[in-house]
Amino acid sequence: MKSRLAILLAVVCAGKLLATDVTADFAAANKLYAEGKFAEATTTYDAILKTGAQSPVLLFNAGNAAFKAGHLGKAIAAYRQAELLTPRDAELRANLAFVRNQVQGATLRESRWQNWAGTLTLNEGAILTAVFFWAMFALLAFRQLRPVLAPKLHSVTRLAVALTLFSGAVLALQATNRFNAAIAVVTGAEAIARSGPFDEAQSVFTARDGAELKVLDRHDNWVQVVNNVGKIGWLNQKQVAVLPGA
Repeated sequence: MKSRLAILLAVVCAGKLLATDVTADFAAANKLYAEGKFAEATTTYDAILKTGAQSPVLLFNAGNAAFKAGHLGKAIAAYRQAELLTPRDAELRANLAFVRNQVQGATLRESRWQNWAGTLTLNEGAILTAVFFWAMFALLAFRQLRPVLAPKLHSVTRLAVALTLFSGAVLALQATNRFNAAIAVVTGAEAIARSGPFDEAQSVFTARDGAELKVLDRHDNWVQVVNNVGKIGWLNQKQVAVLPGA
């Protein structure tokens, strides 16, 4: 029993130490940013993110530092990850749109439907769908228990059914984008997409820093992507940040 308690205390202390280290590193990165040392700040933010720490503020600051350091792709990747956590943050969305406008060449653009659906987190979409479903279920049950009120509840029941179906469709789109779709963001000055997943393959097209490309397939350290004009090629994973869809 004492041995188990000692192990538990060690784990708790380690967790607190890790949190303290991350907080100190975050403060150091913020200080570097305030001093205009954007490249150093970006490196420090990246080191924090590699520990598994993640928050909207951390990702937002990392995106700002990357943009100031001239890394459009790293900025977009950080902003996109922050957007998954706080999709309605106006400043975040404005910064993401601004950086995207600096990207040269072909890049993927989200549809209005995807952009609208992205204003809710996946958890919020699931909760909203559950609320509409149980409201619909309660109305249908009440109509059975009190048939005399069924005519009066007809309109509101139809509305509850419609909202349940609509929110369910939006949730399905969100889940599909999150778990079955992926986006590759070019994080270097340029990336050459090749006809096959090897360095000697013929060049198909060149994607610039910050380009967002839909991922079609993966093979070893390569990802197959398609750009917004339909060209398909393979990129080395070192050239991109692969993220879940919006």
